[in-house]
Amino acid sequence: MREASSTSGSINGGLGFKRHLRAEISEGNGAYLFSEQGVIAMRGAQVASVAALLDGTRDLDGLLSACPEGMSAEQVTGVLARLVEAGLVTVHVPEEVSGDERALAYWDACGLDASAVASRQKPATASLTAIGRGVDTSQVENALGASGIEVVATASELAIVLCDDYLDPRLAEIDAEHRRTGKPWLLARPSGSQVWIGPILQPGRSGCWHCLTNRLWGHRHAEACVQEVLGHDGPASFPMPAVPALTAAASHLISLEASKWLAGHRYPGQQAVWILDSLDLQGRLHELRRRPQCPECGDEAIIATRTAEPVVLREAKKATSGGGGHRTLTPVEVLDRYGHLVSPVTGIIKEIARDPRAPAFVNAYRSGLNVARRVRGEAGLQAGLRGDNGGKGASPLDAEVGALCEALERFSANYQGDELRIHDTFRALGDDAVHPNSCMLFDERQYAGRDEWNAKHAIFQHVPERFDDKAAVDWTPLWSLSRQRRKLMPTAYLYYGVPPECGIRGMRADSNGCAAGSSLEDAILQGLLELVERDAVAMWWYNRLPVPGVDIASFDDPWAVEMAGQYARAGRELWVLDLTADLGVPVMVALSRSIAGPRENVMMGFGAHLDPRTALRRAVSELNQMIPAVLENDVELDDPDAARWLRHATVANQPYLLPAPGRSAKRAADFKFVRRSDVRDDVESLVRKLSALGMETLVLDQTRPDIDLPVVRVVVPGLRPFWSRFAPGRLFDVPVRLGRLAEATPYDRLNPFPMFL
Repeated sequence: MREASSTSGSINGGLGFKRHLRAEISEGNGAYLFSEQGVIAMRGAQVASVAALLDGTRDLDGLLSACPEGMSAEQVTGVLARLVEAGLVTVHVPEEVSGDERALAYWDACGLDASAVASRQKPATASLTAIGRGVDTSQVENALGASGIEVVATASELAIVLCDDYLDPRLAEIDAEHRRTGKPWLLARPSGSQVWIGPILQPGRSGCWHCLTNRLWGHRHAEACVQEVLGHDGPASFPMPAVPALTAAASHLISLEASKWLAGHRYPGQQAVWILDSLDLQGRLHELRRRPQCPECGDEAIIATRTAEPVVLREAKKATSGGGGHRTLTPVEVLDRYGHLVSPVTGIIKEIARDPRAPAFVNAYRSGLNVARRVRGEAGLQAGLRGDNGGKGASPLDAEVGALCEALERFSANYQGDELRIHDTFRALGDDAVHPNSCMLFDERQYAGRDEWNAKHAIFQHVPERFDDKAAVDWTPLWSLSRQRRKLMPTAYLYYGVPPECGIRGMRADSNGCAAGSSLEDAILQGLLELVERDAVAMWWYNRLPVPGVDIASFDDPWAVEMAGQYARAGRELWVLDLTADLGVPVMVALSRSIAGPRENVMMGFGAHLDPRTALRRAVSELNQMIPAVLENDVELDDPDAARWLRHATVANQPYLLPAPGRSAKRAADFKFVRRSDVRDDVESLVRKLSALGMETLVLDQTRPDIDLPVVRVVVPGLRPFWSRFAPGRLFDVPVRLGRLAEATPYDRLNPFPMFL
């Protein structure tokens, strides 16, 4: 809008309320502006007096000449300035040629100078291109013409590209041409029961078509896998529904978007895909953001460059110590910052929803499948069907944020091809390389019987082939927080879905030590706590150690006490054991069994934290997350180890599940806890404890620039995963050193049930 000034010559017209507003004056009280959005109430006698003069016939001098009785010129201009600043007043040009007041009102509602839009000397121009099977431009061309937009072949102000699939590979050439010329282009799909419009791609200012397809393929991974199985390239073809009314409506909506852009209207939705579902008239915007590491419009070396740099711990003050642990952002802040990544079109996560199987007292949310994008074909399809992301917590918000972060964590830890890799042999790399079995910890006897074992057990229990230290494979650097140096590990151990040409046959990354956080320091702490937790669990489980129970009531946590009552009402018993080992970090397991059904269906959940109260909550929350799978006695499990456990395990034949007889239950006061205000201090404390025991803490920053949620993989060679890994080490030594066993458990007397969580 033109700015009002003190000289009438600077305003070519009269001042009035914008045309999409209708004013009514309450003399002496104020004025009311009515529009389709509602009513705006403006209080005060001065506002009422000035508003009565804003009928579009007076310029500023005219308003001052008609100054209401009792008001100074300064008071009139002050009221007017506030109305202009609020976007309520515009200039009405008397010689406007357009007789369509509704069109002028529309441009006013857009916040544009309606007079300037209506009086444009030359018509706006757009080019129109069709890509795909049976895409017809005629109706869109007619709609553009009806909007006063001239369709030209070249030198247009805006290019409009119509297609039947946003993944059509021919769009790459169009995108490249527009990035070369710097010209914006609008992408749309006018056919189908769902009409797609947008985004308007602006080279150098928005994401490009490749940024968009990166997200789209993520949600069509099953299609990509099937296409490869069938020997086809690109997206699959499918029938495109259409009826005349929908095609006409879509054409005019595309024309409307072009009209707004060409008139100068800018709003965030232009950087989004808008989808109208014609079947239920639901519409939704899906925001597209630029991928900084995009190989076409960004810098694809970002990840590799960052991985080569040291990991530096910085101040990270705690913002909350609630149900989710000691974090540097609150759950609300995390959801606000990363919620845009939940979208079935431009997001990483299709949707987040409460687990429909969960009883009312359980806060468990699901966030979809964990997709290894670089794994295609039948293997990729099967892998996608298995991996499911979820979140748990003491509140629904904690669970929802947990589900969000777990999905983003798994996505960030997936191999995407831009990781820093060094191709060499273990022997050639020397002391810089970490042997993968110092972390996997398979015993030689496990390698010898791997074929028979693998045939009987779930994939996470599988024993890979022996690592060949003379074979050249890809390695990725990690940073040692203990010794401030670079170390190397096989890329296939650090990222999910590493292709065979980069990795080692049979080696696959697992989730142990992989964590997301509200800061880098937070993520490292969570990764360390998971490693400590699983190490303690392995010692308890495979040695079948008798350990003390935990007195839940002593923690003065109403939620934990309530959970015990809820389980009792569901016909189940709930209790907690203390698994804390030599590191002194509180580790707990919450267990539950049925006391009403034909089987006990014993299930468990683990938790570790420096704060024992948080460790307790985490254990019970994880148990809650697991419990829906066992509430239905006839549920089919694809994990043979879990199925065998639920069929046969009882507290009678597995007595280590119960509190050790003759030992007092651990109370809250029995756990040592040093409260610190900074997460960095917690991390450094744990690193020192591990160093004192001769273990080195390694960190790989897996944060993706387009996600920006800090994600790390923490590796501590020597700490035991809780799957079946039976090499000599802490599993056998620590229980003896702590006096929990008189001698190490013989190999053939380890728990025959693999840990299946």
